[in-house]
Amino acid sequence: MKAALIVRLGEAPVYSDFPEPVPAEDEVLIQVSAVALTPVTRSRAAGRHYTSAESLPLIPGVDGVGYLADGRRVYFGAPRNPFGSLAEYTVVRKGRYIPVPDHLDDVTAAALANPGASSWLALQERARLQPGETVLINGATGIAGRLAIPIARYLGATKIVVTGRNEEILRSLISQGADITLSLRQDDDRWLEVFKDVFREGVDVVLDYLWGPSAERLLMAAALTAMEERPVRFVQVGSISGETIALPAAVLRAAPIELLGSGIGSVSLPRMLEGVAALFEASASLRLTVPTNTRRLSEVTTVWSSQEEAQHSRTVFLINAGRS
Repeated sequence: MKAALIVRLGEAPVYSDFPEPVPAEDEVLIQVSAVALTPVTRSRAAGRHYTSAESLPLIPGVDGVGYLADGRRVYFGAPRNPFGSLAEYTVVRKGRYIPVPDHLDDVTAAALANPGASSWLALQERARLQPGETVLINGATGIAGRLAIPIARYLGATKIVVTGRNEEILRSLISQGADITLSLRQDDDRWLEVFKDVFREGVDVVLDYLWGPSAERLLMAAALTAMEERPVRFVQVGSISGETIALPAAVLRAAPIELLGSGIGSVSLPRMLEGVAALFEASASLRLTVPTNTRRLSEVTTVWSSQEEAQHSRTVFLINAGRS
């Protein structure tokens, strides 16, 4: 079969032949249709992600849309190494897939699942968002952050505060459901004062896609203005701005702050799939969309090296396209 193949960590995959997987007794073979190129796929392929595989060669890709042998169209996750999703065929354990509803085409389902589920699971599974609460989304101008706005509203948030550096996109988020926008294009010390003003009015959940300096200031602001009767659940989802922060111990001792993570490991795969299924069902009423660029799998080396998908659109590889 044809596949994208990583032969050295940190290098772009090559389009190559690779033996077709043979499913074990507890596995199913999936004919892959559409796969989105996500940050986690890149990170795992570079050996930087905490779930990166150690053995090479390998096929990158953690999820996708495809077809079972009986013709059912499914979204699947966690293929068995070394058979990632960027190939004509892959294998997953039985139960590691869900049906794709008819209102979603292959490309939309593949592009929506990862960024949409990241906020859905963080808000519902980790933060346990309650109706009437206030959510602050740190890093709302990227794909996942923008999707988090209607998802937070759907799950019960009555006030949504968003941050970001792209001021043009940030301004547009008001029309997409945000109540307050905060620009991160200012001095770090100024961030602290602005964040303190927001927390004084009350924040229940922080959904953090950035980490780094802005997360530091948010945690400090929460500690300095904490309300005993209103604990803050800070859910860490992404680390675009840095992998580490300087966190004074007093921040966690002086305030009712619950620091959580949301991702592979902190949420079980069955719960992740349940979250994706719920997201898919809600996507029609929420009119969730992700800007996409479609490419052939044979273009994988060029696309990977160009980083054309960037922050505001998603590249989706069409594989076995004639099937759909």
